[in-house]
Amino acid sequence: MGNLKFAYWVPNVSGGLVVSKLPQQTDWSFEANKRYAQIAEDSNYDLALLQTRFFASYGAEYQLEAITLASALAAVTDRLQLISAVHPGLWHPAVYAKMLSTLDQISGGRAAVNVVSGWFKQEFTGFGEPWLEHDERYRRSEEFIRVLREFWTKEKAAFSGDFYKINDAPSKPKPVQGGNLPIFQGGNSTAAKQMAARVSDYYFMNGNTLEGFQKQINEVRELAQQEGREVKFAAHGFAIVRDSEEEAYQQLNDIVHAADDEAVEGFKQSVKEAGQSTQDRQGMWANSSYKDLVQYNDGFKTGLIGTAEQVANQIIELKKIGVDLILTAHFHYEQDLERFGKEVIPLVKEKEAKLKAEGVLA
Repeated sequence: MGNLKFAYWVPNVSGGLVVSKLPQQTDWSFEANKRYAQIAEDSNYDLALLQTRFFASYGAEYQLEAITLASALAAVTDRLQLISAVHPGLWHPAVYAKMLSTLDQISGGRAAVNVVSGWFKQEFTGFGEPWLEHDERYRRSEEFIRVLREFWTKEKAAFSGDFYKINDAPSKPKPVQGGNLPIFQGGNSTAAKQMAARVSDYYFMNGNTLEGFQKQINEVRELAQQEGREVKFAAHGFAIVRDSEEEAYQQLNDIVHAADDEAVEGFKQSVKEAGQSTQDRQGMWANSSYKDLVQYNDGFKTGLIGTAEQVANQIIELKKIGVDLILTAHFHYEQDLERFGKEVIPLVKEKEAKLKAEGVLA
C-alpha cells in the first residue's frame, strides 16, 4: 500500500455539501471552483471529484456538468487529477470514452472517471430514459466500463452486450494514460461490490465507522481476489477542522440544527429506493439517520471532526484498515479546504512516515 492520497468534492452544484440553511461560504460557480481547485492544488490535495447532477433533488437548484467543468479546471491547474462523474444511461460509453480521452490529452494525463449507476429516478425518466431495476443499473455500468477500456486499449473497439454494441469502432487519440485511466465507482449493495471487484480501480465508500469501512473493504477485497484483481479503496468524510474539539462539534451541531427539513425529507425519499431495493438491504443510505442525510453522503459518520491532530489520527486509523484515498467535503470551502490541506495532510504524511519507519505500516 502506497501513501494515502487526498481528494475533495467539487461543489459544482448549488447548496454546498450539506442540506442546511446555515450560511456557508461555498459557491457553485466556475470562478469559485477555479479558486477552490487552485487552493487544493497548492494545499497538498491530489484529486478533485466533480459531481454529476441534472435535477434539483435536495435543493441543488443549479448544477455545472462534470466533464465540461473538469476541462475548464484542467486549463487553470497543473497537477490536480480531475475525476468526472457520469451516469450510464444518460451518456453513451463510446462518446464518453472520447470525451475522457480528450480531457486526458488536454490535461496531460490527469483525467479520471467515477461511474455512477444512479439513484435519482427523475433524472432518467425526466429525460425520457428508462429507469432500470437496481441490479440492472449496475450491469449496465459494468458494460459501460468495459466499453471505455475497449476504446482506450484497442485499435478498433468491438463489444456485444445487453446494453451496448460496438462494431469495430476507432477512437484516436487514446488517453495519455491509455487503459490505465483510473475508473472509480461507488455503491454499497452486493451488486456494486461485485461490479467493483470485476472492473473498477477504486471503490468509493460513503461515510462510515471504522468497523463499517473494514467490513466493506474485506468483502470487496475477497471478491476481487476471486477475480484475480486488486481494488483500491476511497473513503468519504465531511471534514470540520477547528482550533478545539468543542468548536468543531459546535459547528457540526449548528449545521444539523439548521437543517432544511423539507430538502432532507425530499432527499430521503429520493434515495429510499437506492438504499432498500436490494434483497440484502445493504444499498447506500439503507440505514442512514436524519443527521446522516444532512450531509448527503453520510460524511459525518467518518469522524473527521476536531483539531488537526485528532482528524489526522482518525485518518491514520483509516489507512491501517486499508483505505488508499480520503475524499473530503467541507462547509466553508474558501477557508476549510485550505486549512485541511495545509494543517491535516502534512500531519498525516508525518504520521505515515513514522509508522512505516517503525514497521507498523507496510
